Amino acid sequence: MRFLLIHGAFHGAWCWEPVVRELDAAGHSATAIDLPGAGDDTTPIADVTLDSYADRVCAALAAEEAPVVVVAHSMGGMAATQAAARCPGQIAALIYVCAFLPADGQSLVDLTELPEGAGDMVQANMIVEGEPPTATMPRGPAREAFYGMCTDEQAGWAVERIQPQPLAPFVTPASLGEGADDGPPRFYIVSTHDKSIPPALQRRMARERATAEVVEIEADHSPFLSATGELVGLLERFGAAAGAPAPMR
Repeated sequence: MRFLLIHGAFHGAWCWEPVVRELDAAGHSATAIDLPGAGDDTTPIADVTLDSYADRVCAALAAEEAPVVVVAHSMGGMAATQAAARCPGQIAALIYVCAFLPADGQSLVDLTELPEGAGDMVQANMIVEGEPPTATMPRGPAREAFYGMCTDEQAGWAVERIQPQPLAPFVTPASLGEGADDGPPRFYIVSTHDKSIPPALQRRMARERATAEVVEIEADHSPFLSATGELVGLLERFGAAAGAPAPMR
């Protein structure tokens, strides 16, 4: 199978490194990309938008042999959902890993303000500064919000790499058009110990967006680190259920 991995806010392609290694070892093709302004990408903050995120995902899909299983984490769900409305024919399945899953006209901030979003440690702790505005996460809250079930070594490795996050993609509503729910099949992985996107909100988004299958795992907001093997197994299972080709070897 071919996988395209989309990171969330404050992160970059680097966060998927353990998953990429395991997928590659199993004979799959796994590519993680930096969204604009994240990781090693140098896009100016003023040019970082939800549209630029979707364009980056569609460009990455165009460079792959279809069909591709798109895996989105956290805020990456906004990018993947918007991209799927633009280039659905290149996507075999969408897998949301404790990720935002908007309806047409919903922004990430809209979703966090739902009753089920109460207790979100990211909105409670991020510091917003500058123009255009960006958010940063202090190290202490980041450790608890993102990596609560990770080892100290895993969390230390990740905390050193998180970056400021432009806010424009948080406040821009998804523009999905008619037939958005008729696109590629969607699967959702709920992390039951998530302190960034409360599990109740994850369940509501999965339920309201006609997700094909929902699986709950005992993990924090970063199962790519804290539950790598279990996550990889679910990615393979969901990809196979959507009819994606078997491993290349």
